[in-house]
Amino acid sequence: MTDGDPAISVVPANEATRDDLTTIFGVRGEASRCQCQWFKIRDAEWGSVPVGEKARRLREQTHCGDRTAGSTSGLVAYLDGEPAGWCAVEPRTAYVRLLRGRVPWSGRSEDRTDAGVWAVTCFVTRTGFRRRGVSRALAAAAVGYARERGARALEGYPIVTRPEQTYGWGELYVGSRSMFAAAGFTEVSTPTPRRAVMRIDF
Repeated sequence: MTDGDPAISVVPANEATRDDLTTIFGVRGEASRCQCQWFKIRDAEWGSVPVGEKARRLREQTHCGDRTAGSTSGLVAYLDGEPAGWCAVEPRTAYVRLLRGRVPWSGRSEDRTDAGVWAVTCFVTRTGFRRRGVSRALAAAAVGYARERGARALEGYPIVTRPEQTYGWGELYVGSRSMFAAAGFTEVSTPTPRRAVMRIDF
């Protein structure tokens, strides 16, 4: 699947190789330490799970290299054939920390156990490939991916960026509000001054 720049292609993670995923997450920095497990592990357990175990869980969740797998936990983007980015997209019920946190529930009466609602929770763009539309392509591809797999709706929980502020990966991993808007999402709530809930219903 592709969206926007023809040089960017996006595939389900089980169609990517483990080496490609390792290349995207790198060996230093927050992405490498987290392995996209932040929303998968309860607060009380987070500090006791070593990086190696987080990486093992990510490999298990993605089923990388197994094109026959019935499920995967995200998408992988390639720019000019090089592994460039990742986004996590699954039924919202897959994210235990999300189900228990303030975001996205403040001011909403959503059924937290509704598996028909999917969520995009995390983006990683490889160093050297940033600011080239990789995350935007992933957000757009996530819409089609979730719809094709029976999702009734898809949500994202981006940070609300402001021109006068600077942001690090530790904040922007959830994506930006403008990125989700460009993919067709509509803002449905602002649970905190710096976080929005964006949603698209199918």
